[in-house]
Amino acid sequence: MITGEVGAVDVRALEALRAVRSQGGVTRAAAVLHLTPSAVSQHLASLTRQAGVPLTERVGRGLRLTPAGLALADAADDVAVALERARTAVLDAHQAPTGPVRVSAFSSGAELLLPGLLTRLEGSGVEVECTDEDVPLDDFAPLTDRIDVVIAHRPEGELAWSAPGASAGVRVVPLLREPLDVAVPVGHPLELSARADGGVRHADLAGQRWIAVKEGFPVGEVLRAVLAGGPVDGEPPRVVSRINDFHVVLELVAARHGLSLLPRYTCGRHPGVRLLPLLDVRAGRQIDALVRADTAERPVVRRVLSELTALARKLAGA
Repeated sequence: MITGEVGAVDVRALEALRAVRSQGGVTRAAAVLHLTPSAVSQHLASLTRQAGVPLTERVGRGLRLTPAGLALADAADDVAVALERARTAVLDAHQAPTGPVRVSAFSSGAELLLPGLLTRLEGSGVEVECTDEDVPLDDFAPLTDRIDVVIAHRPEGELAWSAPGASAGVRVVPLLREPLDVAVPVGHPLELSARADGGVRHADLAGQRWIAVKEGFPVGEVLRAVLAGGPVDGEPPRVVSRINDFHVVLELVAARHGLSLLPRYTCGRHPGVRLLPLLDVRAGRQIDALVRADTAERPVVRRVLSELTALARKLAGA
């Protein structure tokens, strides 16, 4: 954590304000800052006295920033970026970036990207600490307060990371679009018909049983859009199970317990399952790297983002 003062404003207090904005409250902000809630509240009180206007307001039992508080939090983003740039400027410009970088990914994204990332950085002096964070869509951006690079996914076409905290304080680095295909067991009638057409159509999905992810997770949002994508004859599709682990889903599909919508690059190698592209409904997820604006100024983080981008291009065949 950067400490010190800029003018009469304590940088630590500005950082507390940013965390309250991104985390949605004092308790969660305290957790990511490794402070007590009382200490965070004291920082907010100090800033409020200096600003001369309320920076927070009560909402039920919680706390949110006022328009003035949001404006100051955005300015605090600029302060943090400037301080990180100043720190970078004093480093040897010819020195290769080295050091630790914390990287998280949702489960299937970790399987898709982390092994290749670690291989590309092997022996470089960049120490990547990996973790998996499979969270609902709105919870990805707040992870950047405690993780340097957050690999996240969202339904394509959805506004990019519009959750609280995903403002100027979080930068989005697009990695790749991964198509989502209909997963069927080997020998399923849809597989046989797809051999002639090259895929399946929305109307082919009538009467099918579906295995979906839990509510609020990106692939589930895409499945909902696919199932509502047009008129179908007969019984409407229905979800019979909700499971987030794609390895389990693949086994259930192979055992003929339902169909699913699964990512092509991650899940296309199971011997008992065939992935069939949708011909008349565009289905996919966008995979992005999320980084706090000040964190993105660190040369070692820029190196990780560069390698991730190159790896994603290779995986997508670009």
